[in-house]
Amino acid sequence: MKRVARIINWTLALLGALAIAFLLFRAYDSRRGPPLEIWHKYAPRELTAEQMDAASWDDYLAAEATLFSAIRENVTKRLEPDEQVPFNRYFEGSPVYPGHFARDWNRSYILEPEGGAPSGAVVMLHGLTDSPYSLRHIAARYRDRGFVVVAIRLPAHGTTPAALTQVHWPDWVAAARLAVREARKRAPAPSPLHIVGFSNGGTIALKYALDAVENKSLAQADRIVLISPMVGVTRLARFAGLAGLPAILPAFAKAAWLSVMPEFNPFKYNSFPVNGARQSYLLTNSLQTLVASYARRDRLAGLPPVLTFQSVMDFTVSTPAVLSGLYDHLPANGSELVLFDLNRNAKFGPLFRASAETKLSRLLPSAVRNYSLAIVTNDGEGSGEVERVVEAGGTSERRRRLGVDYPDGVFSLSHVALPFPLDDSLYGLTPASTEDFGVHLGALDLRGERGTLIVSLDSLSRMSSNPFFNYLAEKIEAHLPPKAPPAAESPAPAKSNDGAKEQGSRKTRRK
Repeated sequence: MKRVARIINWTLALLGALAIAFLLFRAYDSRRGPPLEIWHKYAPRELTAEQMDAASWDDYLAAEATLFSAIRENVTKRLEPDEQVPFNRYFEGSPVYPGHFARDWNRSYILEPEGGAPSGAVVMLHGLTDSPYSLRHIAARYRDRGFVVVAIRLPAHGTTPAALTQVHWPDWVAAARLAVREARKRAPAPSPLHIVGFSNGGTIALKYALDAVENKSLAQADRIVLISPMVGVTRLARFAGLAGLPAILPAFAKAAWLSVMPEFNPFKYNSFPVNGARQSYLLTNSLQTLVASYARRDRLAGLPPVLTFQSVMDFTVSTPAVLSGLYDHLPANGSELVLFDLNRNAKFGPLFRASAETKLSRLLPSAVRNYSLAIVTNDGEGSGEVERVVEAGGTSERRRRLGVDYPDGVFSLSHVALPFPLDDSLYGLTPASTEDFGVHLGALDLRGERGTLIVSLDSLSRMSSNPFFNYLAEKIEAHLPPKAPPAAESPAPAKSNDGAKEQGSRKTRRK
């Protein structure tokens, strides 16, 4: 017994020494790199989860307006001269300053269909460090099919990166509840209700739907659509909170941040605090616990069908967790999983890691599944992408050519690419000229020496739009009511001021 006790003591002492060494390294490392700026320090005060549960949509918009006014007073108007530069989104003279655009997509919004009552409602939940901008193309597709769209800015987003140092994950789920209440108010049951979640927003969508299985006061969705969902994160994420411990001492305040970068993106934070990673881990851990618990108690039958789009080569979230943490537990309820394989073009072959080449086959061993599986892939011979589909409960595969191929030089999709078409003005590879957000991040063709740009080449060369976006949208629209035919024109139209009506106005049109 004494020998065992000694081994335990030595093990604990070693772990303690490693922990101290890690904290000392974090403290040292935090002293390097760029300093914290005012947007890393000023966090506007959001509504709490309890306040959101008691709030209306108008209340949330009013609080949001107060937030943005506070940022203008406490950040924009207090910038030092060396911070008033063209690439700073908080500088009013910058081309990427969101307040100059026709619409500030950092804010919550509602899109209403033209003519008549909505045929359904959809709630849009964006990802971590993101904004409502990320799902606007899918939102427009829903609106054009007669749905009213409720796209909420999740707490601590769209304002300053510092806001993510204060947020707690239940705040995000409370915001989802508020958005669903507003969606159901505008399109009451039995009209269909969908929830679309991107990345961390996918986790929130699933958490809401699981809560609604047992809490009958919550309106249950008829379908969940997930895009690059954060069902699982790396195991190291559970220790993210430890990385921020040195920040207790003011001299090591930067230890509270995993990255400190210039804020040149008008609709997404570039800097990322430790608490953001910590809260995303806690949220995904809560989700996985719920899924496992419901599966044991046979409660997943109450979950609506889930349609998921996922890149096989996702570096941000765990693609295997989408299967093992969610789809392997789902009942046969009409769910579907769509995987985008890497581009197996021969010219990339020698450069692929062996693990990348075999990842798809390792993800999908031969099995009969409760859900439909679609794989978008190619044979490496330059003959275009193929959709390979195996229906739920079956083993035979059907194929169809999509008539779309990967653009030259693109070897895979990324976590962030899926909800953006190639002509997205900010992230698109071939941006449309109809909008201008001050920079075309997705179209930059970078060549030059390292250390020249204000950010790493890696962050700008990542694929940020989806050549298969129309395919993705059509898969979603397959579950929507048929598109209404255009109304016949009156032979003698009367004068009207309807042309002044703004589509998607944030004004509440129903009380």
